[in-house]
Amino acid sequence: MPQQPTTVEVKILEKEYLVACPEDEQNALLQAARHLDKKMREIRSSGKVFGTERIAVMAALNITHEMLEQHTMSDAASSILNDMDEKLDAALGESSGN
Repeated sequence: MPQQPTTVEVKILEKEYLVACPEDEQNALLQAARHLDKKMREIRSSGKVFGTERIAVMAALNITHEMLEQHTMSDAASSILNDMDEKLDAALGESSGN
């Protein structure tokens, strides 16, 4: 049976938000909120972006960009490892045929 969500309070840029969240996801939610708060504070302190909504959008774009970069790097590493695996298989296949 799925867990009933509980309400968790998170604080982002001195504002409190109540978020429904399953109990087993609360730590992840709090960690995400801290990360978002940190990114929004960095953007606000740069003095280049004004307004909470604009700061939130810029933070979301930055976080999404970071995640996509990590995903792309992971895909590239996986591709390299697959290529190496194929070359090793081919080399081992050739040497075992001797």
